[in-house]
Amino acid sequence: MTTDVIKFGTDGWRAIIAQDFTFANVARCSQGLVDYLRERGTVDQGLVVGYDTRFLSKEFADTVAGVCAGNGIKVYLSTKAAPTPVISFNVLHLGAAGAAIITASHNPGIWNGFKFKPEYAGSATQEITDRLEAKIASVAEVKSMPLDLGRAQKLVLDIDPSPPYMTRIAELIDLPSIKNAGLNIIVDAMFGAGAGYIPALLAGGKSTVEEMNGYRNPAFPGMEQPEPIAHNLTNLAQKVRDERASVGVALDGDADRLGIMDEKGNFVSTLEVFSLLALYLLEGKGQRGDLVKGVTASMMLNKLGEKYNVGVHDMRVGFKYIGPKFSEVDALLGGEESGGYAFRGHIPERDGVLSGLYILEYMAKAGQTPSQLVEHLFSQVGPHYYQRRDATFNPEQREQIQQRLRSAADLADLAGTPIRSSDEIDGRRLLFDDAWLASRFSGTEPLLRIYCEAESRERVTQLLDAAAEYLGV
Repeated sequence: MTTDVIKFGTDGWRAIIAQDFTFANVARCSQGLVDYLRERGTVDQGLVVGYDTRFLSKEFADTVAGVCAGNGIKVYLSTKAAPTPVISFNVLHLGAAGAAIITASHNPGIWNGFKFKPEYAGSATQEITDRLEAKIASVAEVKSMPLDLGRAQKLVLDIDPSPPYMTRIAELIDLPSIKNAGLNIIVDAMFGAGAGYIPALLAGGKSTVEEMNGYRNPAFPGMEQPEPIAHNLTNLAQKVRDERASVGVALDGDADRLGIMDEKGNFVSTLEVFSLLALYLLEGKGQRGDLVKGVTASMMLNKLGEKYNVGVHDMRVGFKYIGPKFSEVDALLGGEESGGYAFRGHIPERDGVLSGLYILEYMAKAGQTPSQLVEHLFSQVGPHYYQRRDATFNPEQREQIQQRLRSAADLADLAGTPIRSSDEIDGRRLLFDDAWLASRFSGTEPLLRIYCEAESRERVTQLLDAAAEYLGV
């Protein structure tokens, strides 16, 4: 029996395939999850099992299903690769005890992962993952059953998770308004599980939807990783320009994140997208409710909160922190800098497909291009510019970097800009007048992330350069 330690990060356990992410470890993780559900007394509700388009994801998902069946637990096994939010929604639709999803989301192709979504269909809290890790560590024996036998005993039920999800999306989004707007939409599915969803939802109108990278390729060619950020979307940007498209929409590997290219082929930052979504819901749709954001999301949200008299909650990065607060306050919108956004009336979890459709609905209703929508946003809250840098580092440097993050609280200024205050909600965040800078270790990859938002691109660059030099990365 393997003795590898399985640890859950910001969103699930992730590891390199064949190194730590092995069939033996996935089986052990599954047995620990079964033991956790039994302790909770929810095993009779069954478990939804889904997977993405990565190498061996289906086979790993079959392993999870076999372990559940071997323990006498009913499994709703997806018949195809599906987005994480689609599988999560099926937890609510089926009244299941939760979902196990084989995905490494936006990580490079050599990675895979195991996400657990509890009965509320959102990210597992720290308390839950701590208990889950303890159960996995104490597994002495893994019980399993061949899937054919599980099907014969009605323990393994094959499901198409898409129809109930599509029905919910049609309830939340005015799909006809998008279909009839005459938009030319290009979708980059990034070879991921979100392929086909937006074209299917918007078929049959005046708008056209062209999808690129809409087939499975676990190598994710032409990109560092299936993360919808600017340097991975150069082909989408060029296609938007060449075809004079209205907008480019990109989904990450498991379609819980969104990236947007405007009509000129320029990347719309995730902070701008988050703020546009808030502005549309508050101003365009006249809805009200608190906003829940990770500490590295935009201060534009705080200004919109003041303008529309709604609360704004700063949380640690990751939906394991954002999701519970989102549910607690019945928030209108929740999200984080990485491009994941959640909406009232759906699930307390990121949904890239739904997020993209809200942006398209905003364009259709306002009759404006993405760049015009950003101009309107800036007219409400002032210009804001943002950049994130991801720095690799020698693991031996981690404690030294950590010490510098702690001592940053004593700095009077950075790059000649006086520091107004700082906090440690997640890593270290420095607050200036009309600017902020934050540094934190990634919870899913061996990276130090440095984030900055300011009133000009030049100021952002100056502050990022100063922070990198101070931290020695």
